Amino acid sequence: MSHDHTSTSGSPFRSEPSERDQGQQFVLPLVVHIEKAAPPARTDALETAARSVLVMLSDERSLGDGEWAQVMRDWQDARIRKVVRRARGAEWRRVEALPGITVSGKSAEVRVFPPVPLDGWPKDLAKLQVSGTDLDDPEPPAKADPALPVLWLNPDLGMSAGKAMAQAGHGAQLAWWELSDEERTAWRDAGFPLAVRSADPERWAQLTSSGLPLVRDAGFTEIAPGSCTVVADHPALR
Repeated sequence: MSHDHTSTSGSPFRSEPSERDQGQQFVLPLVVHIEKAAPPARTDALETAARSVLVMLSDERSLGDGEWAQVMRDWQDARIRKVVRRARGAEWRRVEALPGITVSGKSAEVRVFPPVPLDGWPKDLAKLQVSGTDLDDPEPPAKADPALPVLWLNPDLGMSAGKAMAQAGHGAQLAWWELSDEERTAWRDAGFPLAVRSADPERWAQLTSSGLPLVRDAGFTEIAPGSCTVVADHPALR
């Protein structure tokens, strides 16, 4: 990476306008499979979404001369936008037929697609709903294993599951950018283990001043621009 993604001015998650905003904007589409009768658990959906972003970033089609490499570069060159939509039944089957990667968690399935122009979504994706991704955890998630990467959510922000999935994906991506090639390979070979948890307020205060990668939301939806949403606590970055 030639430029520093952690500085506020150079951050692709910045809320201030920049000249790159004049060019074509891309968005990474994530689609979560939500059947009415059997929705996934919220934390599992968040973790699966974060892993799906890492799977897309590390896929050979996204790298070098791969078929998705150019659009991945164009997308990562500007503001990093992700949009989560939901699908069920026949919608999900249509979505599975489009070029992309399905990542499965314990109960969640998320399909991630190569970036699309902000105003040029494929028809079958454009038709899907953004709202209605309200998910719950049937039981409280277990304590995060300190040996694993943890994406800590800001406890003061009430985010819909769809919004939180996108933010967890941002956090995973910031951690990925900060890792060395060896650390990336080790994480990928292990299957991208990670946890997504809400920090308690005291811990959140420590995390945001720890120097770990921090997602500041651009404020397009739901929350105020510049809000800190996620801290990416990867053991290799501590």
